[in-house]
Amino acid sequence: MKEYRSMTSQELEELHQQLSQQYASVKARGLSLNMARGNPSEEQLALTDEMFTILTPDTPMVGEDGKDYRNYGLLYGTKEARRLMGEVLDVEWDQVIVGGSSSLTMMYDTLMRGMVFGMLHSPQPWCMCPDRKFICLVPGYDRHFAITQDLGFELVTVPLREDGPDMDLVEEIVKDSSVKGIWCVPKYSNPNGVVYSDEVIRRLAAMETGAPDFTILWDNAYGLHHLYPDSPAEIANIFTYAKEYGHEDRVIAFASTSKVTYAGAGLAALAASKANIDYIGSHMTHQTIGADKVNMARHVLFLKDLAHIREHMKKHAAILRPKFELVERRFHEAFDGLGIASWTEPRGGYFITCTVPDGCARRVVALAEEAGVVLTGAGATHPYRKDPRDNTIRIAPSYPPLAELDQAMEVYCLCVKLAAVESLLAR
Repeated sequence: MKEYRSMTSQELEELHQQLSQQYASVKARGLSLNMARGNPSEEQLALTDEMFTILTPDTPMVGEDGKDYRNYGLLYGTKEARRLMGEVLDVEWDQVIVGGSSSLTMMYDTLMRGMVFGMLHSPQPWCMCPDRKFICLVPGYDRHFAITQDLGFELVTVPLREDGPDMDLVEEIVKDSSVKGIWCVPKYSNPNGVVYSDEVIRRLAAMETGAPDFTILWDNAYGLHHLYPDSPAEIANIFTYAKEYGHEDRVIAFASTSKVTYAGAGLAALAASKANIDYIGSHMTHQTIGADKVNMARHVLFLKDLAHIREHMKKHAAILRPKFELVERRFHEAFDGLGIASWTEPRGGYFITCTVPDGCARRVVALAEEAGVVLTGAGATHPYRKDPRDNTIRIAPSYPPLAELDQAMEVYCLCVKLAAVESLLAR
């Protein structure tokens, strides 16, 4: 079939009738499939079920810290857990705070701390800066946008390129002292799967900023989530660059095991300079006596070290890879030569970005939902849920079994075609 844009009105009308009949047939199936979030599948969660029995009455509950992990104490987490998450974040163990199960909570707390008390180098609390702004990369992660919007920041968008943020634009924007930070997902970004280049990471660490308290929130959520053996191994250590350029307090990094062990029952961690750790701890001590150290012990016994984590993640990849490949195969079969869709083919992470004709994303999502397939909402990849071109859709292949995913992609591809034809006929 030729490109849709080269078709005559009569050809488009005939195609619309044909696609509408197919759509009615799909709706009649009564499907109920949900792909709204990037949840691990049941098969992935089962990879960790050994943790249910890994602690026994004979397991020592006193670690290197000399503390009984069943009791109060250890504000920053156990030394063993800090060392483990330090390996994940590529920093020394004493630069790590291991919290509860949610890195998102630690991110929110970090920004709230800035709002109420200011950051380490803040001249005043951020709440006293009425014109405060935060850089958000697009397409990006909806929960990052929501946190900063909730706290009253103006969200300034910067395009995400194949090697990371548009650094020429970032370096210009940060000259404004009201710009307080930037959200970064440096490896297998959500949703494009972008891996930051060493040069981009160096420029982020080196750039001069108008705000002395400018903060890089470095969310390394997918750093362990390779899909292929030859996926990018390591990225540059931003802490090393930041220290080299005299900005070591600029970066606060986050990670969790939510997609490694159990979603919502893993470990979350924050990494920062020692000065930042001390500053954060000075406020945390009034907030908590410490997170769940028994869960830390459970994770340390199960995950052991970074080498064992990488072996464990190969098992995740074996489950996820066929799902990503199914989506990509469906897209090629449905869209090649039609000129109505393009998509990313990431080497890791949890998402695929599909770009449809301008003005069609919301229509595609609505058509799919009406046919029984719930997708991530259109606009979720942009601040304020406003995609200016209404053309970006995040695909989350991880949760459904392969057979259901195949059905969902059949419906999705049909909806893209139908929306594209409707758009062309409306011109």
